[in-house]
Amino acid sequence: MGKHLKRRDFLIALGIEAAALAVTGCRGIFKKKTEFPNIVYIIADDMGYGDVGCLNPECKIPTPYMNSLAEQGMVFKDAHAGASVCTPTRYGILTGRYSWRSRLKSGVLGSYSPPLIKRDRMTVASLLKHYGYSTACVGKWHLGWNWRYREGYVEGKKKEYFVDYTKPIINGPLSRGFDYFFGIPASLDMPPYVYVENRKVIKPASETTEGSSGYRFYRSGPIAPDFEHSEVMLRFTEKAVGFIDQHAKTKSRAPFFLYFPFSAPHTPILPNERFVNKSGIGAYGDFVFECDWVVGQIMKALKKHGLTENTLIIVTSDNGCSPQAGFEDLAEHGHFPSYHFRGYKADIYEGGHRIPFIARWPNHIKPGTECRAMICLTDLLATVADFTGYELPDNAGEDSVSILPYFLGKDEEPVRDAVIHHSINGSFAIRKGKWKLELCPGSGGWSHPTPKEAKKLNLPQFQLYDLSKDIEEKNNLYNERPNVVSELISILQEYVERGRSTPGAPQENVGKVNIFKKAGKTGYPL
Repeated sequence: MGKHLKRRDFLIALGIEAAALAVTGCRGIFKKKTEFPNIVYIIADDMGYGDVGCLNPECKIPTPYMNSLAEQGMVFKDAHAGASVCTPTRYGILTGRYSWRSRLKSGVLGSYSPPLIKRDRMTVASLLKHYGYSTACVGKWHLGWNWRYREGYVEGKKKEYFVDYTKPIINGPLSRGFDYFFGIPASLDMPPYVYVENRKVIKPASETTEGSSGYRFYRSGPIAPDFEHSEVMLRFTEKAVGFIDQHAKTKSRAPFFLYFPFSAPHTPILPNERFVNKSGIGAYGDFVFECDWVVGQIMKALKKHGLTENTLIIVTSDNGCSPQAGFEDLAEHGHFPSYHFRGYKADIYEGGHRIPFIARWPNHIKPGTECRAMICLTDLLATVADFTGYELPDNAGEDSVSILPYFLGKDEEPVRDAVIHHSINGSFAIRKGKWKLELCPGSGGWSHPTPKEAKKLNLPQFQLYDLSKDIEEKNNLYNERPNVVSELISILQEYVERGRSTPGAPQENVGKVNIFKKAGKTGYPL
């Protein structure tokens, strides 16, 4: 297959047409398309590195299913989200591109935001659909779509009171490569609180909730009569398992891709009643325990239908744990969601973007192994392209690098030269080898020193850490290693100017990207 598809084939790969294309002559690791694995990609929402027992020896939350996956597969010790908050990470997972190259320069989208992924951009789902995969997304979307509004709505009015729930949504998951969708528009604390199946709202938001505060926080707004926050994960699980069951019943030889983005343990931290008091360390621990149980249900469904052997299952998180989980209360129980890393969700520090990453793929990934190489969640697209034999065009996966060699246990040089990190306020950092340069004086997020605190304290504008000796990011070497600072800034600037961090023709970013100045408030205020 050539590097570029013909126009018709390219449209099919983008999911604009429904029919899948029969592909032959793949240059991947499989001789036949029928040998391609099923792929289950599970992404927890705000689950910290230290919340999983196989990564944190001192973890106080029972995570038997994720631990079992690790025993049967590979644990990655240096995995990173593309950003320290959710929308940009999800954008990167599906497109293989850093979100700051799009219109979203900081923060996250809201429930009423238009789609962030452009219609002509390739996604993991559209690429796999091109190869005959059945594709499904179950869970939290949070990448924007177009609601339809009732007559009388004008720009500037509160959109939530004008949504026409009887009309189909536009430019959602089904327009971005997925055959099936069941889920919610955005985070579990963002109205409208409704379920959407494919393009239709199941029951309209006919009531209004006053919201809640504390660790149960969610915003006030429209809610459907069938929507209970503590039931959402169970509904997701039912639909995800149902998708696997239905695929097995069809006896189809075609593989499937299940993208399963959780809504938990993000706020509101409301575990279902069957999981309350199961962790022994409070509501957050119970919610993580529920997430682990959901992972277990997927594992059982695969085993039930004899699909375990030919399924690559990945469990990860979109960013670090949120401080709303109650770090101080958890610490009293000896539990630290960020493990020994500094910071948490929203931060430029490791606790903001270093996340759990566990992969099991029988007969390909050696059981009980670990990988210490640096990877990024943007790497899924290139990895999928690698094993199918597809060569990505220049305008797809600009920041995606295949980690297939790590899965196969090949002794190769690191596949990644560097990773770019991004905080909630738009601050940049770059990691290359042991060195991490942060182009902001504080956390760039919510932990101390916040951007305002850093300014008052007159802290150095940049931070440079040697992670091989200082994993807690305490000793700033910015003034002592100017050569390292200069090298890292040059690499980062090149990545920005070329519109990509991988080989290929230069591409355009959306709008100006200034690595030295944080972006304005272009995202949803958390």
